Amino acid sequence: MTERLSGVRLAPYTTLGLGGPAGAFVEAGTAGELAAEVLRADRAGEPVLVLGGGSNLVVSDAGFDGLVVRVASRGVEVADAGDRVLVTAQSGEDWDALVVRSVAEGWAGIECLSGIPGLVGSTPIQNVGAYGQEVAQTIIRVRVLDRVTGETREIDAAGCGFAYRHSAFKADLARYLVLDVTYALERGTGSGPALSGPIAYKELAARLGVALGERVPVADARQAVLELRRSKGMVLDAADPDTRSAGSFFTNPVLRPDQAAELELRASGFPRWENPDGTVKVPAAWLIEQAGFPKGYARGPVRISTKHTLALTNPGMSGSADDLLLLAREVRDGVAEKFGVTLVNEPIMVGLAL
Repeated sequence: MTERLSGVRLAPYTTLGLGGPAGAFVEAGTAGELAAEVLRADRAGEPVLVLGGGSNLVVSDAGFDGLVVRVASRGVEVADAGDRVLVTAQSGEDWDALVVRSVAEGWAGIECLSGIPGLVGSTPIQNVGAYGQEVAQTIIRVRVLDRVTGETREIDAAGCGFAYRHSAFKADLARYLVLDVTYALERGTGSGPALSGPIAYKELAARLGVALGERVPVADARQAVLELRRSKGMVLDAADPDTRSAGSFFTNPVLRPDQAAELELRASGFPRWENPDGTVKVPAAWLIEQAGFPKGYARGPVRISTKHTLALTNPGMSGSADDLLLLAREVRDGVAEKFGVTLVNEPIMVGLAL
């Protein structure tokens, strides 16, 4: 049994620098320890918070009155599969380190997800995505602990229930504990540099100077993505106060046709992405700015990023979770009043609700 600590402040374990003390705190260095600690707490009726990289959490100032299990499992296994490689990574592996390795090895499929903070175990939960890629495109299997049955299960891609920034795991956070994830990545062939997946995001294509659908060397795709993310304060940097955030605080709303028609009446010609199912995705950043919340808009010690209106930041690390929620509610309510669209938070709230 690993050592339990008490009174550990959670703020230093989150990128926002927010969060009070844990009732108990333990670090799990293997998948076995992770499963055992969570099951032990479940059987004792003790509340559990599984803590990864802390990049997608907003933790209450009161902390968490239960057991916080920090994921620290490590290990990556690679298996050949013809023109693909199957890469199985433990939940505690650093996500961007895995992307770095895939680019160095010439494996394509996750290069546009460069610079995203956090651990591997969180990627299927959020269906992490950016710049035209999402992990749903490459994940073939997720090994989980089913906390209801106490059994370890392997769930294939179809069973993951992936949708935009959503999954079966996010739908039932209290049930599934991700232990490891297997990605199928394209193997580079030929004598030249390995090529990325087709570039599917307009801003990235423009940065690379290529047309949508073209491929570029995986290293070039990674570099361009990192440049774009840095310009928006979305790459962790101790010297950049705008990176003291949980990334995008709100998801891009996906509207039904009738909702899109209503928005058109309020904001003719609004920017949008038309989806094959008839729904319309709207950039939340545009809604926020047009509702009167510019970059750098502040409320006390917290503010909207000076680089990107989707990020709410704690620049001096002197704010509280309550401060952040007041700002988030002001933004949400302002967008709803002007456009009739209710923004939904992307980070997971612990002891709080927007």
